Amino acid sequence: MNLRGTIPPYLGNLSFLLSLDLNRNSFYGLLPKELGQLHRLKILQLSFNSLNGEIPSWLGNLHKVQRLQMTNNTFTGTIPQTLVNMSNLEIFNLIFNQLSGQVPSSIFNISSLTIIALSGNSLPSSLPNDMCQHLPKLEGLYLSWNEFSGNIPSSIGKCNNLKNLSLSYNQFVGIIPRSIGNLSRLEELYLGFNNLEGQISEEIGNLLSLEMLSIQAIKGLTGPIPSPIFNISSLKAIGLSENSLLDSLPNDMCQHLPKLEGLDLISNELSGNVTSSIGKCNNLRILSLSINKFTGIIPRSIGNLTQLEELYLALNNLEGNLPSMTNALKLEYLILRGNKLSGNIPNSISNVSMLKFLDLVDNLFSGPIPKTLGNLRHLERLQIMNNNLITGSADHEWTFLSSLANCRHLRKIVVSGNPLSGILPTYIGNLSTSLQRFYADHCELEGNIPMQIGNLSNMLVLELGYNKLSGFIPTSIGGLRNLQGLGLFSNKLEGPISESLCDLER
Repeated sequence: MNLRGTIPPYLGNLSFLLSLDLNRNSFYGLLPKELGQLHRLKILQLSFNSLNGEIPSWLGNLHKVQRLQMTNNTFTGTIPQTLVNMSNLEIFNLIFNQLSGQVPSSIFNISSLTIIALSGNSLPSSLPNDMCQHLPKLEGLYLSWNEFSGNIPSSIGKCNNLKNLSLSYNQFVGIIPRSIGNLSRLEELYLGFNNLEGQISEEIGNLLSLEMLSIQAIKGLTGPIPSPIFNISSLKAIGLSENSLLDSLPNDMCQHLPKLEGLDLISNELSGNVTSSIGKCNNLRILSLSINKFTGIIPRSIGNLTQLEELYLALNNLEGNLPSMTNALKLEYLILRGNKLSGNIPNSISNVSMLKFLDLVDNLFSGPIPKTLGNLRHLERLQIMNNNLITGSADHEWTFLSSLANCRHLRKIVVSGNPLSGILPTYIGNLSTSLQRFYADHCELEGNIPMQIGNLSNMLVLELGYNKLSGFIPTSIGGLRNLQGLGLFSNKLEGPISESLCDLER
């Protein structure tokens, strides 16, 4: 409704009011104490405003309130002890405020609670060891983005109705308790960005209702990924990136994951082959295996993932050819840098029509750069530096650049470190004006820099160093008013430096 101003105190006169919902307005200031007179109130919802000050202790007088939701405001101070008097409370939601101090342990004694949501504050608390003794109805515990510390209590396994456990971005220590495996109704588990250690217990595989598993950025987390996890058929996303996980992936890992949409294992110490059964994860949209120690080839079956949008296999020890991706028609990101991949870049790559980012940097690809890359109308970044690619024509003409003129969203081209030879063609000026970065150093280029390069009006960085370019520096470069970096060193250029270059402000 976009109501503005402070909450009027006369609302406290509405003594028969059962529900007060002022969500998503522009109220600011303190809560008027008159609201403490609403003794019949069952629902108080004040989320998404600009309310501030401390949460008043008189809220504890509203004994009948079942839903207290005051998210996304700027409340400060501590959570008052008096809130324990709200003995009928079912939803307690204060996420994304500026609260600090200890969470009153008595909050965990309100047996009617189904949701405790305190994420996005600065609460330096710990969880009571017996917290689940008094919370038989608890379905959601949302404490991420705080300063909680200490151990995750083993009694967490007694919160039998828990569906969402969110403890990420805190300072929890110790091991992941095995008792979490007893939470048979759990659908989402977030434990990442803590100071935990040890291994992921096999008992996690007992969570047969789990849809989201996220345990990321815990360098003390070691050992293999328990194979029972890959038998949880309800899983939609597995996020185990930036840990110290070892071993290989099971050969049949996709046999029991029909719903899996995201697999993120980036930055671990996983090894062995990328299993060919990956092609049976038919709903996979994001596959992230970069920065590991995988060896062998990229399995052909990856090209059969018709829902795949993002594929990250960078910085492994993969070898062999790039398999055909023609069935992956939704693929937008193909990131394979830093491997030992070889052979030609297949022309069929141009059939992956939704591709936005192609990164093949630091591999052993050879042969010509496909002249059909211009079919990738959505392409924004082409990065193929440090390979053994050539132009593919007897006169070393850069015909692939002509094709790229069809890519009207192109922002970055990196072809450095390839023995392309030849001259930079005049039709470089036909590339999209969206182009901001062009890197072609160490390419054995000869001849003049074409005047038409000045057509690329939004260029930020132009790198042509370490070539055999000759002639004058074209004055048209001085018209590139956004230029921040110009690399022409180690060439055979001559003549005066144009005054227009001296006028470049950035």
